[in-house]
Amino acid sequence: MEGYNTSSTDFIFMGLFNRQDTSGLLFAIISLIFFTALMANGVIIFLICTDVCLHIPMYFLLSHLSLIDMMYISTIVPKMLVDYLLGQRTISFVGCTAQHFLYLTLVGAEFFLLGLMAYDRYVAICNPLRYPVLMSRHVCWMIIVGSWFGGSLDGFLLTPITMSFPFCNSREINHFFCEAPAVLKLACADTAVYETVMYVCCVLMLLIPFSLVIASYAQILTTVHRMSSVEGRKKAFATCSSHITVVTLFYGAATYTYMLPHSYHRPEQDKVFSVFYTILTPMLNPLIYSLRNKDVTGAMKRALARCKGVQRVSGDAF
Repeated sequence: MEGYNTSSTDFIFMGLFNRQDTSGLLFAIISLIFFTALMANGVIIFLICTDVCLHIPMYFLLSHLSLIDMMYISTIVPKMLVDYLLGQRTISFVGCTAQHFLYLTLVGAEFFLLGLMAYDRYVAICNPLRYPVLMSRHVCWMIIVGSWFGGSLDGFLLTPITMSFPFCNSREINHFFCEAPAVLKLACADTAVYETVMYVCCVLMLLIPFSLVIASYAQILTTVHRMSSVEGRKKAFATCSSHITVVTLFYGAATYTYMLPHSYHRPEQDKVFSVFYTILTPMLNPLIYSLRNKDVTGAMKRALARCKGVQRVSGDAF
């Protein structure tokens, strides 16, 4: 690592681009995923804001999920790509602290928001007549604020403690961003008690939203099973399938990272699972919701028709 210009407080990422034979291809793939995620989530937000048919609580929450995904992937990937282009892998102590805080806050907010989106589906299917009251604009904003509060609380509680440990002379983080387990491996002090507290905290952050998801969908399945209309069942499953897919992908990868004992973890496996829920999931979420949702695809068609109409009018004017 002599080639890197570092100070005594800098960290060095081992990163993903450590194999010369595949680094260029990996850089191209991650760049494509990053820009696809930004564009796809941006389109979702634009459609929900501009199409009146999507001005309902479910899509209001979905627009905030897309916003979180855009911010989430932007805390990690741009740094990776710029470092590859500049031929460096360092990050300052302040930069690592900021990245760690933003990561914890955004991932926590997404955990809670996905759980509360299951409640929205429960109300829509099990209590449709009371839906306008139970999912009023005030309730929707409470869900958004509650999700951000839960994520921020996690970031404010864990980040100062994680970054306050004394770090050894070897400051090489065997990861591609400042994730807590990888950073704590560099600590010179005994971190066993703190790691146990952090483990319990992360388990609660996973279990509370996931329990809400399970309880909501248990009620939904019971209600759907009682429906006499086949068309009603199909519609109910269609509105829930996208959310179930997103929850399974995001919670599954996060469960491996934060709930399995350390003996089951290997650095390379940790990187793969971290790539999945920090880089791939923000791209997959809008694609899953748009490709499997007739309302969103309908809004896309209407937006394209409006664009063609504007172009036709502009052409006629000249």
